[in-house]
Amino acid sequence: MSAGYLVRRLEDAPTVPCPCGQSTRPLTRADTPVCNFHLTFIQDSVRHYHKQCTEVYYILEGQGKMELNGDIIDIQPGMVVYIEPYTRHRLWSEQGVKTIVFGVPALVDSDEFFE
Repeated sequence: MSAGYLVRRLEDAPTVPCPCGQSTRPLTRADTPVCNFHLTFIQDSVRHYHKQCTEVYYILEGQGKMELNGDIIDIQPGMVVYIEPYTRHRLWSEQGVKTIVFGVPALVDSDEFFE
């Protein structure tokens, strides 16, 4: 980002398997350490937490359940879920959920801890 900005089309971003499902990643730590922006399809994620990254999920499509430190909430489109470091979380849905995952600072693989 030597120009001071980055513009990327979602369809040009790589889609990769992740512990949550399939994640299209137009903005990652490789671009900037400041934040990440992922569009993720989740059916049954693995319970995990981060020690550094704060995540914000914006639910675009689908309904399901999300576990946050042992509490279970119903999720649906239009919801925002703010997840602080050390918060154990997972999301599951029979039909799947499409969500934006915004992380600060940008996620690194070594900051995912599974139980």
